Amino acid sequence: MKFKTLLSNFTLIMLILSAGCKKDDFVEVAGLCPLVISTNPTNGATSVPLDQIITITFNEEMNPATINLNSILISGPSLLTGTLEFDGLIATFTPTFPLIENTIYTGRVTQAVKDVNGNALQTDYVWTFSTGLIIGPLVVTTSPANNENNVALNKVISATFNMAMDSSTIDQTSFIIKEDFNAIEGVISYSGNTAFFTPTNLLESNKTYTGILTTRIKNLAGVSLVSDYIWTFTTSVFQPPTVISTDPFDHETNVILSKHISATFSEPMVANTITASSFTLKNGISPVSGAVSYTGNTATFIPSTPLLANTTYTARIASTVRNFAGTAMENDYVWTFSTGTIVIPTIISTDPVNNEIGVLLNKVISANFSVPMNPLTISTSSFILKSGTTVIQGTVNYFGTRASFIPTNPLNPNTVYTATITTAVKNLAGTSIAADYVWSFTTVNNIPPTVIATDPTNNATGVLLGKIITATFSVPMDPSTINANNFYIKQGSNLIPGILLYSGVTATFIPSVNLKSNTVYTGTITNSVKNAAGFNMTNNYVWSFTTVTIPPPTVISTSPINNATGVAINKVVTATFSTTMDPTTINTSSFLLKEGVNSILGNVSYSGVTASFTPFALLKANTLYTATITTIAKNVAGVSLVSNYVWSFTTIANPPPTVISTDPINNATGVALSKVLSASFSTAMDPTTINSSSFLLKEGTNSVLGLVTYSGVTASFTPLALLKANTLYTATITTIAKNLAGVSLVSNYVWTFTTIANIPPTVISTDPLNNATGVVLNKQVAATFSVQMDPATINSSTFTLSYAGIPVSGVVSYSGIIARFTPNNPLIANTLYTATITTGAKNLAGISLVSNYVWSFTTVVLIPPTVISTDPVNNATAVELNKTITANFSTAMDPLTINGTSFLLTAGNNAVAGVVTYTGITASFNPTGDLLPNTVYTARITTAAKNLAGTPLANDYIWTFTTKPPAGAPYVNLNSVARFGIIAGVGITNNAGQSEIHDMDIGISPGVRASVTGFPPGIVVNGAIFASDDVSPPGVAAMLIQAKNDLTAAYNFAKGASVPAPVLISGDQGGLTLTPGIYKSTSSLLIASGDLTLDAQGDPNAVWIFQIGSSFTSIGGAGGSIILSGGAQPDNIFWQVGSSATIGDFTSFQGNILALTSVTMNSGATAEGRMLCINGAVVLTSTNIINRP
Repeated sequence: MKFKTLLSNFTLIMLILSAGCKKDDFVEVAGLCPLVISTNPTNGATSVPLDQIITITFNEEMNPATINLNSILISGPSLLTGTLEFDGLIATFTPTFPLIENTIYTGRVTQAVKDVNGNALQTDYVWTFSTGLIIGPLVVTTSPANNENNVALNKVISATFNMAMDSSTIDQTSFIIKEDFNAIEGVISYSGNTAFFTPTNLLESNKTYTGILTTRIKNLAGVSLVSDYIWTFTTSVFQPPTVISTDPFDHETNVILSKHISATFSEPMVANTITASSFTLKNGISPVSGAVSYTGNTATFIPSTPLLANTTYTARIASTVRNFAGTAMENDYVWTFSTGTIVIPTIISTDPVNNEIGVLLNKVISANFSVPMNPLTISTSSFILKSGTTVIQGTVNYFGTRASFIPTNPLNPNTVYTATITTAVKNLAGTSIAADYVWSFTTVNNIPPTVIATDPTNNATGVLLGKIITATFSVPMDPSTINANNFYIKQGSNLIPGILLYSGVTATFIPSVNLKSNTVYTGTITNSVKNAAGFNMTNNYVWSFTTVTIPPPTVISTSPINNATGVAINKVVTATFSTTMDPTTINTSSFLLKEGVNSILGNVSYSGVTASFTPFALLKANTLYTATITTIAKNVAGVSLVSNYVWSFTTIANPPPTVISTDPINNATGVALSKVLSASFSTAMDPTTINSSSFLLKEGTNSVLGLVTYSGVTASFTPLALLKANTLYTATITTIAKNLAGVSLVSNYVWTFTTIANIPPTVISTDPLNNATGVVLNKQVAATFSVQMDPATINSSTFTLSYAGIPVSGVVSYSGIIARFTPNNPLIANTLYTATITTGAKNLAGISLVSNYVWSFTTVVLIPPTVISTDPVNNATAVELNKTITANFSTAMDPLTINGTSFLLTAGNNAVAGVVTYTGITASFNPTGDLLPNTVYTARITTAAKNLAGTPLANDYIWTFTTKPPAGAPYVNLNSVARFGIIAGVGITNNAGQSEIHDMDIGISPGVRASVTGFPPGIVVNGAIFASDDVSPPGVAAMLIQAKNDLTAAYNFAKGASVPAPVLISGDQGGLTLTPGIYKSTSSLLIASGDLTLDAQGDPNAVWIFQIGSSFTSIGGAGGSIILSGGAQPDNIFWQVGSSATIGDFTSFQGNILALTSVTMNSGATAEGRMLCINGAVVLTSTNIINRP
């Protein structure tokens, strides 16, 4: 090879010398000329851009004075003008004007160009290139589509082009929207291939608009639209707005005197049309003064002074209020309501209850009122605690409907205390309680606590090794005194490590490790432990117990078995036990392997009930080994084997290795010239013996040079050069090759094979086939050869594609026996293409095709796909809420274009989240959650959806359907407040214990973070606490305001819901079963005498709304819980509470509380739902759990 290269170089030098040149700077050999070594564009280049800058690179430094427009010429239809620059080796020509499309250009570097030593080019250097055919820009889609109806009034109008456009040509003069003959104002923007027109004002309702894209719009090459593009669309017809609910609702009675009156509209309204003139309140004919506000879809009237008791009021929304389309209500909306008579507040419960005994000395005394009270009247003057005639000092606070007295010092033991709420306390209407409320209680006595039971009991036997040890006290204890210093377990004098817990009256010790078998343990509780009143035990409490006896473990099997012979020398030795062992005792001290007295080094592992010994080196052949499991090995109970377990085995004698297969096989023919030879052995070989001395390849008597490698059980020989064609070769594995035991082959292993003959390669198949039609535009063209080809000969010169004589640019690749041509751009529709494999393509033996191989095919005719059916069908009604929406196309689509951008589902203007999939000819939209009941949904397949040929739908495909109405009550949409497990106005308190809120947030507004107390020990799992004064993250205050607005809207909606007709209920609902619907109580509501069951009757979407006029209380004991049956879901249950809600001790609550004044969860109460309060506070009394419904 080196000789041929030198000969070629010598010939070239002689040719140049004979031409009379003198010098070359590369090698300083006299007589060599300068050369052009590359150009850009290259010779024969096609589709060259019209703004191409042309460069010429020389092989050496040239004389700049000879580089000019007379010595370097570029011509097309005429000689090009431009500027020419030169820097060292490169000349750069910049044309004055863009090149002409679809034109052949010729570049010429004349002999006037010389190097710095005066040597000229031997001949002129000439090359050609051609520019591409420029396709003009087109508008491929618009939004809204042509002739689209019901277009939203806030629509941003857009047009998408088939290529990138010059954004400077897209402005108010080239992108115009007209209503009749008048252009509307708007802002123009451009991104990607899309221009956007954002109207300055809302479009008018029920109007036809015309969009115009003029020929002033150009692409980046300066090519304009062929003609103006014009389309029309019509906006939606807007119905007049209506009032859909009010609070109070029409003819409501017993309305509280501090009521804020609100009205919710069917759609967003213009806020400045909702004023004190358009929203009025009258008492008879007398106007009521107040402030009017508007947020969301709700207008609110706040009277300047409390309403009068037992009075009828008339509220009016004037027809002058307007929506954003400028449409007014058809008529004034008028409704009436009546306030209640003055109700005297009462105390409905106290803690401690009257005559309670055993009250803790650190007790906070509290009283719950029937209605919200004026906090200014709740003080140490109106809430008094005495011991006899002695007034107890303390502080008083008030939250929701609860007043609390916190003594400054602990109470005295075994003492009667009297608490009094005086008539100085008043409700928000200024009404006092009828008389002083007095109750008494007695504190805990000072009898020392005792241990009344233990588990295990004293002197217990057969105690399990994983036993959790407990001690139960006679009274509740001070948890801070139940610790590792005062409660411990010993084995003899050794302390047992463990975890200590305390709950109720029970202390629990959980050992960190299992106890030992058949062992005596002693438990001690010292007299340092104290009860809740602070009294110590009189003496230490000591008890003992004995653990169960665990039988010793045994070895039940081994591998190899005892006295086994013929064991492999790479054997992993294992032993299986009768029980689970302590892994820390299975090691190289407890698992031994020896040859005679010599220990074998290895790695010991343990899994399940099996120990394994893996020797570091192969065992010796034909050798006796002894394995031992010693008594160091113990089970998980700490019990050892009774004695060492010993067994032995003998390894296999060493047979000589053999060659079991070769590649090529013996006498193979047609072997590739690039073949790598291999031989596989019957056993693992010593790699150091597999080399060029033990693996030989010969052609006759001539050795073939190559590289020998070894892996696994296979040796490989890679020739350094290609084998000769049609030649017999002999391969040999000699007896130098040995196995790992050092045993050689018995004799040399010899085989022969013959290489492939010099037969010209052929193309045996193509894709597409010759004369194929309907070929997709993104087709990769491929040709399959009869044999492996030389990849260096498969390139863009030997594999070409063209149409009408115009070359197609693309990338050529080769793998296996297949060459592929990938066009740089999609093919043109309905066009005949010709593919050619030239004789420049050669096989590995260097043999070319006999002649060029040529075939042709025609691309697909573009027919836009259509949607042929949908499910649900257009205008379908009573659609299931868990419906997956599907659309079937007329042809197979490109799956990459079927996604969340091209398949949309909306409810009004609100997008529905979901997952889009595609299979066959069907696209599916699976909503993330259930659809809303009795709601009109609009589904849309946009023109972004394309078939496999890349053709989009002609227009967006739109259809609508309506979901089935809900069972029972209408669903109350919480909107943004649904993220909260607790939200309140002025305070959130966790009084005691580790209360937990799961998968939801806590929020307070307008209250501040300082008003959120008791977190910790309370925790929020997978959520956060937000307050109106948070400065980070930005936007918290606005987020909370919106959530409170959404809560108010939900509260008003639930209170005003009237279809189906509400069922009137009152008093205690305990023990009842209620089906879905609206249940209305004009006053308080209780769940006390039993549990309340809500039965969905098999419908998981069933809804309950409880409209409660004043307070709502569940009372633990005989019941007080909410039980769900028949598929009822807590997220579909809404408790609209006109004042305060109280969830009873240790009850289980279901649903969403929407309370006006306050919410209290008593000790141990849990909820699947939300505690949402508009005005007041939410109080967690002790260890409450709220889970997301």
